[in-house]
Amino acid sequence: MDGADSRQHQYRGSQLRCLLLTDGPRDVVAQRLSALAAPMATVDAAQHHWLPRGLHAPQEAQLDKTPELLSPELCEQISSWWLAVPKDARTPTWDIAATATVDGRPGLLLVEAKAHSAELSSAGKHRDPQASTNSQRNDKQITTCLREASTALNALHHGWQLSTASHYQLANRFAWSWKLASLGVPVVLVYLGFLQAAEMTDRGMPFADAAAWEQTIRQYSRGSAPEHIWNTRLLVGDVPMYACIQSLYVPVPA
Repeated sequence: MDGADSRQHQYRGSQLRCLLLTDGPRDVVAQRLSALAAPMATVDAAQHHWLPRGLHAPQEAQLDKTPELLSPELCEQISSWWLAVPKDARTPTWDIAATATVDGRPGLLLVEAKAHSAELSSAGKHRDPQASTNSQRNDKQITTCLREASTALNALHHGWQLSTASHYQLANRFAWSWKLASLGVPVVLVYLGFLQAAEMTDRGMPFADAAAWEQTIRQYSRGSAPEHIWNTRLLVGDVPMYACIQSLYVPVPA
């Protein structure tokens, strides 16, 4: 078994498929990412960057710690917005994150990927009763951030309810997308369903086809985000923010 095959067998489900999607020559990967974001955004191999970078570089992005995706100033701004005490704290990790041209402007493509139904958690943010004072301060600030994002998004389209109490992962994805747009960074947020991930039946129900994935994500997001925001453009000031539902079949080599 060579190095690539060995790395492949460490992963499965959506994680493996994200690594396969970002694996290969830069121009090929850029075309794949552009297809996910079309027609809202394009990824150019000559000028854009993304994480992860395939099986050989599987690290996912925390946006406040990736100056190749955001300027150091923006990294600092979004970190201090989300966290009261950034030192040693983690921020949301993205399955795929890439710089991109969005509506003709420099922006970001952010991908949240799933390969089976159990990956769509309705859980709230985990709270440790033994958490440190710094962790408690961060939890309090994150709650405030989600409330701020909900208020701002409801001013655009009524029906947002982002909180730490339930659907926390979805809430932080939309909150970060909104905040980036408010800081002048256009965003295409893609909820990506990997189809027919048969090896994941021990964990949850794989998505049979594009219609099944779209129905699943619309039902899952109901109550947290207005149904009509999918596959449309929101303007945060004059900065575009898209939330899109995409699906893809990525064969897994034996």
